[in-house]
Amino acid sequence: MGPLSIGGGDDSSSSSSSAKKPLFLTIYATLVIGFLLSSFYVFSALYSSGGPGGTTTLFTSTPPSATTTTTATSISDVNSTRAAPRSSNGGGHTANVWTKPIWEVPTTGSKMPPAHTFRLTKELVESRVKDNVIVVTFGNYAFQDFILNWVRHLTDLGVTNLLVGAMDTKLLESLYWEGVPTFDMGSNMSTIDVGWGTPTFHKMGREKVILIDAMLPFGYEILMCDTDMVWLKNPLPYLARYPEADILTSTDQVVPTVVDDSLEAWREESGAYNIGIFHWRATETTIKLAREWKDKLLADDSIWDQNGFNELVHKQLGPPVDEESGLVYAYDGKLKLGMLPASIFCSGHTYFVQAIYQQLRLEPYAVHTTFQYAGTEGKRHRLREGLVFYDRPEYYDSPGGFLSFKPSIPKSLLLGGEHSIESHFVLVNYQMKQIRTALAIASLLNRTLVMPPLWCRVDRMWFPHPGIMPGTMTRQPFLCPLDHVFEVNIMLKEQSEETYGPKIDIREYSFLDNPLVPKQVKESWLDVQLCQEGSADCHASTNTSRPGILRFPKHSNEEAFTRVFSSFKDVKVIQFSSMQDAFSGFTDKVREEKFRNRVKRYTSIWCCVENKEPGHIYYDMYWDEKPNWKPLPPATRADDHPPF
Repeated sequence: MGPLSIGGGDDSSSSSSSAKKPLFLTIYATLVIGFLLSSFYVFSALYSSGGPGGTTTLFTSTPPSATTTTTATSISDVNSTRAAPRSSNGGGHTANVWTKPIWEVPTTGSKMPPAHTFRLTKELVESRVKDNVIVVTFGNYAFQDFILNWVRHLTDLGVTNLLVGAMDTKLLESLYWEGVPTFDMGSNMSTIDVGWGTPTFHKMGREKVILIDAMLPFGYEILMCDTDMVWLKNPLPYLARYPEADILTSTDQVVPTVVDDSLEAWREESGAYNIGIFHWRATETTIKLAREWKDKLLADDSIWDQNGFNELVHKQLGPPVDEESGLVYAYDGKLKLGMLPASIFCSGHTYFVQAIYQQLRLEPYAVHTTFQYAGTEGKRHRLREGLVFYDRPEYYDSPGGFLSFKPSIPKSLLLGGEHSIESHFVLVNYQMKQIRTALAIASLLNRTLVMPPLWCRVDRMWFPHPGIMPGTMTRQPFLCPLDHVFEVNIMLKEQSEETYGPKIDIREYSFLDNPLVPKQVKESWLDVQLCQEGSADCHASTNTSRPGILRFPKHSNEEAFTRVFSSFKDVKVIQFSSMQDAFSGFTDKVREEKFRNRVKRYTSIWCCVENKEPGHIYYDMYWDEKPNWKPLPPATRADDHPPF
């Protein structure tokens, strides 16, 4: 059969050809329309303009595995009776994406809504706004647990007018299946931890500014937050106390300028304005500032977003708006700016080191994990120490069980003599030796070590200082965060067992006080009382004089520990009365060398001695093996390296 003819033919076939024309045209039109519709559906399902930047984003359309769904349910159920009840109806339908309760997971077997559903629009924001306020954070997949923690604390406080900006598709899909309201920022960000100060970190900062610039014209108030902070009290009533404010910002102020819950005294403010927590009202001036801030950053990659904000706001500072509110005119002389009090909108220093809110008997609204020294792992550990981080259920029940001990510190080391760098190192080294023993025993018994509280006499900064920052409320001694002395990120890092021996898991010092630790863990307990071998009821055996109590000889060796405690593998928590002289050392010298390779990398630095370059001093896990060891900075650049 020849090709179809549209035009006609010779006269003898004209009658037959005319009869066939309507049928042919119908078939042809159907094919063309079908092809166009198919192409439209394929491309609309796969691609969309992703958020303010208009970046193309690829989405999958299949639901998560059963494992993912189960995990999503467990994180939102953790220790919260105030969470919205879950529904098995309609969670996956596009119409309910923005109106359903937070933590209500999509129906099993439902599909991911199309990509355009997650575009940032005024209608999307409006669906979550309450009293004209929207609370926003953003991040990439590496910070998913921080984001879930951020959302959990807000929903526990009854704050549900929130949104999370997803900087990568993996996070967006994950949050959707967790039941968290999210939108696509179109950032195409890497899904891994970007690290402070890196080019990707600065890109993330610029995305925040782009987001503020995009959202302000919608007309709503924006409470913008970093993911590494936690809300401890509903902040919205506090922010509403200042209806005239265009911007209320947190700060890096470490010296309090007020002793109540009023705004910081702007004339006395010396710390940078920290953009990890700040509240914007949609005014002509703030819209102008956001646009200029964005343009400034996009024109110069070397400018840190926070520095750019501070430079612009400080173009003009003063006079005060009035004599009562604490607000000050800034930027163009029209912007009304207020500084949130650092005592209750806390930094990592005012909360974890100074604990100003406790000393002033105030209720903190928030804590931001600034002023810490171990990267993302250090931030997470800080929040865990403060009992304000929701982990997955498995975190609270380690398969091998836990090991803890009661630290022993003479009063003279804590309180005697002058508080100085020297007395600080004497105190810390005394504790470090006990921690070293505990790490060895935890390694032997394959248990997770619950770190003890760590006491310090002097503070740590990243610049020279006299030991305690002048004007701060830092007490001496003080309970210091683990990252002041130890490289928490190294302690938690996966390392080669061939070189460093078995991994030693750790938990924060407050772990056993956490209400999220299951009852079956807390009730499965063995107290180990160290005793002098040869004294009554003191022998390396599994016999216990009383239920739940084991008297165990000091200076026991590797073999004794392995033999005796193998009988207590099912006990969840083994707590030693002390670590002083608890362990005589490894008999397996290869294992001992690997252990030493591991733990000597755990210690960090103290910073910094004034008028000395370099001025930092290295902590040393094996300080006691070095005769006449003293806490001194490196004498030369060649000496400036860790003690290994």
